[in-house]
Amino acid sequence: MANKTLTRMDLSEAVFREVGLSRNESSDLVENVLDYMADALVRGEQVKISSFGTFSVRDKAARVGRNPKTGIEAAIPPRRVLTFRPSNLMKERVAAGNKRS
Repeated sequence: MANKTLTRMDLSEAVFREVGLSRNESSDLVENVLDYMADALVRGEQVKISSFGTFSVRDKAARVGRNPKTGIEAAIPPRRVLTFRPSNLMKERVAAGNKRS
């Protein structure tokens, strides 16, 4: 398995090659799409990308946790967390990729 990370630059370059926009326009497009998704998530909306998956924000309640090293209890404040649920198609695609290796 490769240790490659897909970056914004990689996405911009792919848009440049596939769509034919200039590099600056491709970069702006990728940034605008990511900003639009992030803004929707901040507002508490779901972001569903067909055949890929769904991003959503969950509110987690305050709770008491425990330091695993010392065993001392600590209060964990309420927070919002980002979750991703892949589509069945994406799950199948990833699983098929694992079988080929």
